[in-house]
Amino acid sequence: MNERQHQQNIAIFGASGAIGSAFVNQLANKKNNTKIFAFSRSIKQFQFENVASHSFDITDEQSIETAISIASDVDPLDLVLITTGLLHQNSSEKNKQKSLGPEKALSDLSSEKFKQLFEINTIGPALIAKYALPQMRKNNTSIFAALSARVSSISDNHLGGWYAYRSSKAALNMIIKTASIEMKRRNEKAILVGLHPGTVDSDLSKPFQRNTPKEKLFTPDHSVTKMLQVLDKLNPEDTGKLFAWDGQEIQF
Repeated sequence: MNERQHQQNIAIFGASGAIGSAFVNQLANKKNNTKIFAFSRSIKQFQFENVASHSFDITDEQSIETAISIASDVDPLDLVLITTGLLHQNSSEKNKQKSLGPEKALSDLSSEKFKQLFEINTIGPALIAKYALPQMRKNNTSIFAALSARVSSISDNHLGGWYAYRSSKAALNMIIKTASIEMKRRNEKAILVGLHPGTVDSDLSKPFQRNTPKEKLFTPDHSVTKMLQVLDKLNPEDTGKLFAWDGQEIQF
């Protein structure tokens, strides 16, 4: 993701969240000759001339198609970042009749939890890939990256629990891997990866921070700084893989 002569065209999905906002701010500040399209359910305005904010709904395929059309209307996409994700919701949140949280045992499983998490964590990003990947730049390296999680690793699962979340993120990893194989035939310079941001001080992780050592609880800015360093070092051989914030590959 080195600087290039052409204008960098970037689309960030989930731009109003803690990590998404940090990506927008850092990329807008550090990257010259850059145009950033910031998509989120609730539009967040950023104080940068090179950032355009738009609304989108990750559960609506037409909304996703429209967003990609907006972002790629003038130039191909150089970088697509998906920072959306769902782990839990409280019953007090608007339009929610009951709470949604990680399962500790099989008895906690429900079809409703699986549907909600897969819709946000797997299906939405897959549909973004459907429309975004054909619009990625072909004459230079382009990157498609989606936030995954270390708990999505099947080989690294030693604690159990969190059935729906683990499964939805593991399925996302498979989407990335499978799409990377197809893109080798269609756009050999496109790199597709999953990113584990670490434990970030955000609404998503807040109920689960109690046992996290202080030094391992990252600010959004710190996590994004590290992930951007990972993206900067990617090469075509890395496509289809999952990387942690520190650059370590996480085995599926």
